[in-house]
Amino acid sequence: MADAKDKVRVLIVEDSGFMRKVLHDIIASDPQLEVVGEARDGREGVALAQTLKPDVITMDINMPHLDGLQATEFIMSQNPKPIVIVSSESRDGADSTLRALELGAVDFVPKPSSGIDLDMHRVSGELNRKLKTAAKVRVVRTATLPRAVQQTGKSPAAGSPVQSVPLVVPAPTPRFPCVVVGASTGGPATVMTMIPRLPKDLPAAVVLVQHMPAAFTGQFTVQLGEASALRVKEAQTSEVIQAGTVYICPGSHHLRFATGGRIALDGGERISGYRPCVDVALETAADYMGAMTIGVILTGMGNDGARGAKAVKSAGGYMIAQDESTSVIFGMPAEVIKTGAVDEILKIDGIAAAIERRVTQLCRVSPVNTR
Repeated sequence: MADAKDKVRVLIVEDSGFMRKVLHDIIASDPQLEVVGEARDGREGVALAQTLKPDVITMDINMPHLDGLQATEFIMSQNPKPIVIVSSESRDGADSTLRALELGAVDFVPKPSSGIDLDMHRVSGELNRKLKTAAKVRVVRTATLPRAVQQTGKSPAAGSPVQSVPLVVPAPTPRFPCVVVGASTGGPATVMTMIPRLPKDLPAAVVLVQHMPAAFTGQFTVQLGEASALRVKEAQTSEVIQAGTVYICPGSHHLRFATGGRIALDGGERISGYRPCVDVALETAADYMGAMTIGVILTGMGNDGARGAKAVKSAGGYMIAQDESTSVIFGMPAEVIKTGAVDEILKIDGIAAAIERRVTQLCRVSPVNTR
């Protein structure tokens, strides 16, 4: 059994007495976790976060006096702590959860629709795993980073200069550049920072593969579309990708590039533990788009994207990885960097400009058809 001083200290913020008991029992069942406090609403949660100084907080959304969004914003702007949202999978729940992630929450666990004890225990492993991961995250004193960060126009990531990489593009080709973005933990807020920086006339398609349950990707598409100059839509099977559009991979499927530039969605089993799987999108993009592929790996836990990055590089494509200082979890970017396939390692506020530069280079050396 873990020594008390080595345990991850958890604060539960939940207005339902029954759900507090369920969460307490789930968390306390893990020898590496310890419940140090329970708050009945957001206002009490903010106060206990200041006095108890927990390692991580579970946060409900719908609560009296101060809801989960207000509490998250206050904590992340005044006394930042890693927050894991535990909320409904309903449309309203998805909308609120994604907004909490924008405000700085690290991750989320969908609360089963019935909310009964048995159903909650089905996600107990996921909850405890995410709490332990969140406790390791470096949090920052801001709740508005995704909207407040401004473009500087400066070269990002000191020590990670843009490399001079020869463009080897098959010619002639009717294809346009395609950007495949992979993200996991911390991804929603990071994507909300990056995608709105891309210009509305970008002559490239963008495909986002975010580790996220199916119930959330539809609402995330709506929210990203409101912030983006580019058209944003949830990907549909058999549709032909077009430049100037951001396609969100549904959380219930893998996304593949098929003949003729069509999207193929596969609802099969997890691949290497992931669904959707970033490797699948990158590998099939490399097969179809070749050197016109631009891969981008953002914050996340695990190694999804490492195998795909090597495929992109072998096909003459270009790889970008988010740097450690701006990653919530430097797992996926670190694993991709280890492969030696990465061309640029950048802070999040420099990635959109790097994508635009590469797209411009590709369009100069190869005839581009944006349809």
